[in-house]
Amino acid sequence: MKPNSKPENPNFSSGPCSKRPDYDVRNLSLETLGRSHRSALGKEVLGRVCTETAELLGLPEGYRVGVVPASDTGAVEMALWSLLGARPVDVFSWESFGKGWLTDILQQLKLEQVNSYTADYGSLPDLGQANPDHDIVFTWNGTTSGVKVPDGEWISDQRQGLTICDATSAVFAMALPWEKLDVVTYSWQKVLGGEGAHGMLILSPRAVERLESYSPPWPLPKIFRLTKGGKLNEGIFKGSTINTPSMLCVADYLDALEWVRGIGGLEAVITRAERNLAVVDRFVQQHEWIHFLAADENQRSNTSVCLTVDLDDEKVKSMIQLLAAEGVANDIGAYRDAPAGLRIWCGATIEESDLEKLMPWLEWACGQAREE
Repeated sequence: MKPNSKPENPNFSSGPCSKRPDYDVRNLSLETLGRSHRSALGKEVLGRVCTETAELLGLPEGYRVGVVPASDTGAVEMALWSLLGARPVDVFSWESFGKGWLTDILQQLKLEQVNSYTADYGSLPDLGQANPDHDIVFTWNGTTSGVKVPDGEWISDQRQGLTICDATSAVFAMALPWEKLDVVTYSWQKVLGGEGAHGMLILSPRAVERLESYSPPWPLPKIFRLTKGGKLNEGIFKGSTINTPSMLCVADYLDALEWVRGIGGLEAVITRAERNLAVVDRFVQQHEWIHFLAADENQRSNTSVCLTVDLDDEKVKSMIQLLAAEGVANDIGAYRDAPAGLRIWCGATIEESDLEKLMPWLEWACGQAREE
């Protein structure tokens, strides 16, 4: 039967993701609007983005946080173009974004000493093949496959190379072993439900040392340049951005950080995501027609939860359209390159109660699509 109760918030998109509970744009601090981002006020507010992020994430001493252009993509590309080439590189990819970084490394940077370790949607490559003498490039959480790295045990504490980690749908949702990560990137519009177009770049002291001791043989566009005169451009990590950011988006991000702090910090948002995943997990266990794309439960994402359904591709599309038409779930179709199915965002900005209300609708929509 058609369920009677609908989610209060039907936005389960995997990016841009849902705003936090009780979000109201009218409550943002907008004193920076109409002001230069290079004014004392602008720099102070952008500096807060860096310092408050480091504080909430519990970053080790010496790690730097900067705001960079072009979302997570820009942050990753900045790292690849600025840091790679000094050592052989191992690239681990198992979904579309990781495969994109591999393509750029091979076809744009044209590096010769590249080892690629790949897997199909739903599984991980053998992470044990990582060579501690090589640089490593990988995504912590495959946003389009729902497959995450379960831990950092495969990364050597004695490594000589750098680890470059795209963590855009993992930061503020999963516990990351920061001491094993030298470059971490993410964007505001994922786990915290912020606005798009801005990336975050986190560098370890080892990454800074590479930047100051190695110059890549290719030209770097201005928006990729992290050094001046052979030294790290420290201003980027203190509020002096390379190009002009949206101060409205900055205010929105600071609002999200304040929400995280107010509900109990990093542990609280990770717990919310885990509880949300548990709602979906219980439903999948109780119904034979729906399955996690990630077969290994230790590798299942608690943010971008990807599911397959025992329907043909067209009926899956019909199911998704029905849910949207009922105002129950928006934007939950699988990524265009992934197997047909559902992708339900379960990050901390989603309420557990809304997922509980959504689950019966999945069963109803599947039944409707099956009868068409």
